[in-house]
Amino acid sequence: MKTKRPPSFFRVSDFDNHYKFLMRILGLSVFAFVFSVYTFELSAETQTIPKYQSRFGRTRPVVAVIGDNYMTELTDFVIPYAVLTRSQTADVFALGTETGTMNLFPAMKIEVQESLSSFDQKFPEGADYVIVPAVHHSENPIFLKWLNLQSSKGATVIGVCDGVWVVANAGLLNGKKATGFWYSLNDLEKKFPKTTWIRNRRYVADGKVVTTTAVTASIPVSLALVEAIADKEAAMKVAKDLGVNDWNPAHDSNRFRLTMNSVYTIVSNTISFWSHEEIGIPVFSGMDEIKLALVADAYSRTYRSHAVSVADSSEKKIETQSGLVLIPDVNANQTKSVDRMLPKFDATPAVTEFEFALKKIGELYGKSTAAFVALLLEYPQF
Repeated sequence: MKTKRPPSFFRVSDFDNHYKFLMRILGLSVFAFVFSVYTFELSAETQTIPKYQSRFGRTRPVVAVIGDNYMTELTDFVIPYAVLTRSQTADVFALGTETGTMNLFPAMKIEVQESLSSFDQKFPEGADYVIVPAVHHSENPIFLKWLNLQSSKGATVIGVCDGVWVVANAGLLNGKKATGFWYSLNDLEKKFPKTTWIRNRRYVADGKVVTTTAVTASIPVSLALVEAIADKEAAMKVAKDLGVNDWNPAHDSNRFRLTMNSVYTIVSNTISFWSHEEIGIPVFSGMDEIKLALVADAYSRTYRSHAVSVADSSEKKIETQSGLVLIPDVNANQTKSVDRMLPKFDATPAVTEFEFALKKIGELYGKSTAAFVALLLEYPQF
């Protein structure tokens, strides 16, 4: 018999984030549904991450992917870590504000490899690249101080999606060109007028600062970084495994805006609480964490479903393909069931798997829900 869902499987913080997002949407004036488009002629340098220059006698760069243990965006964190690790072009570390468990939003949990302080002890010269995902507390003084310190040591800072708020709050975007999540751009423009905010680019590089649009831009910017560190051939090798053909920054930002249909979908899905589902995703040793991140992110943003990781063993920790330590929500020793179980991932490329998930979401919850998920993740191919 199906057991009652424990609160931990739809975390209070998850609900709080969804609720705030919903309230913001309902509070928008009609003018907020129309985006003014700023199209700047960007230089080649602004469209390309500068080539890696070796420092401190390192044979390859040190990359720190940082997150807040309290809550960090799943795909923003996992994809850059996994892409760079698989490329074998850099030494990549998954960092939290402290050691232990990191809660990922909107789903999953991992165990971080290093804290910010332990990383500093190992690499007093600093990282070559720091990747900043969206976090719950974008004004966390620990984060901002550490980020400024890394920047002062010469690190290139890459803000993925709403990670741009952290980078901007640290003062690293003053006088720079930058981009961000379509939903946040108007607010970013108001709060940070010293930054030139760019649309129609999935990522923008300005010196030692790089920023991106929403969640799915983590793929092209990660591949662009592999190319900057090594070469196009190295990036293409990883891209092929992901099911990606190119990673250029061209983007049509005007496609991504709220419509009345989007708002109706969110509201109707939210109030249909009796039909909300838990979606089980099988997790196992050596699994592809990029597929997991993309699929879990998609199913957890429908306002009808929430993804949970289900281990095929009694293990409390599972090491993924690229060395992340995943903490399953459910394992073989637990009797808790889920509403719907997805099949185990096979050799299908990650991006194709993500597109399958969008298609399935459309079948389960309606095409408008799938379209809203693609909108929220700013996925241009849907």
